[in-house]
Amino acid sequence: MPGMGLTAIGLAGLTLSYAGIAHTFIDGMHALTGLTMFVGLIFLAAGILDGGVSTSNRAKATTLVILSISLGFGMYAMIMNTSNYTITLAGILMAIAFPAIIISYLYMKHPEVAKPIGAIVSMAAATGIIMWVSFGVFSAPDTYMIPQQVGVDEPAEDLTPSGPTFAIEILLDSATEGNPDYNPDRAIVTQGDMIEWTNADTLPHTVTSSADVGDTFDSGMIGAGEVYTLDTNDLEIGEYEYFCLVHPQMVASIVIEAAAEPIKVSIPEGSAVPGCEETDECYLPFETSVNVGTTIVWSNDDTAAHTVTSGLAAEGGDGMFDSSLFAADDTFEFTFNDAGTFDYYCVVHSWMTGIVNVE
Repeated sequence: MPGMGLTAIGLAGLTLSYAGIAHTFIDGMHALTGLTMFVGLIFLAAGILDGGVSTSNRAKATTLVILSISLGFGMYAMIMNTSNYTITLAGILMAIAFPAIIISYLYMKHPEVAKPIGAIVSMAAATGIIMWVSFGVFSAPDTYMIPQQVGVDEPAEDLTPSGPTFAIEILLDSATEGNPDYNPDRAIVTQGDMIEWTNADTLPHTVTSSADVGDTFDSGMIGAGEVYTLDTNDLEIGEYEYFCLVHPQMVASIVIEAAAEPIKVSIPEGSAVPGCEETDECYLPFETSVNVGTTIVWSNDDTAAHTVTSGLAAEGGDGMFDSSLFAADDTFEFTFNDAGTFDYYCVVHSWMTGIVNVE
């Protein structure tokens, strides 16, 4: 009975692992469940074979029940698994199990030939496993025991934030139950912004999506003073609850909202002729107020070519943005990711000026 209990626990753990249900912190338990299963099998085999193999109907029924449970879990794990190494593991287990069955049978029925035949079968199984692993690692054209290395050098991933940053703080002493944990506790973020969690506590924490235990996003361990950044371009519109794997009582949420529609600014007809600056109508509207993360689209509704160049004409611009010349009916757009007041003008017609206020 102890053997059956340990085996069942181990099989349940392996099934969760192979089915892709368990992730992140729970992965550390997978090796333990496998070890538990094998220890359970040893106890189970010792119990079944104690005093010889029983041939009673009760023993046969018990054996069939155990085999049915094992095969059921095994088939489920094979069908539903997401691991690339399940077939390899199954082959190694069979290479160990079959010789063990043969040797046990010989010791029971023909003990005089058990040692020589057992030695031959054991050496054959060991040789097969060693050759299989060695061929896969060192000789196979398509390696199956180690990840295949791609020979083409790929450009390094650009980790530069692509949008404004929304800051969330993991508060000091947040590991103590009842204390405030994340600030803000419910963050409303525009899709496309970067969310940055800073661990202001002295203990390590995680930022892990609750619904799928880390499939949507998972920071891993964030040490004291460390930062985790999440690109919301990868998230759908909606609300996401998250928690700390180490301290599950720490729970908060982020709400991803759709980005605001671009703000339109027109370059009206006649802007190329001096005089529009007297009424601030060279760009319409002359002054535009937006929030951080908003995109402004300038459309050239004039017949002449113009530019939208940041800075002041007297200073030659500041290099923040520059449309270059764009013709009639063309557009230029720019996303403002920093707060401040930004002047701009037309390089060709320096009297044309405008202002963007970003809050």
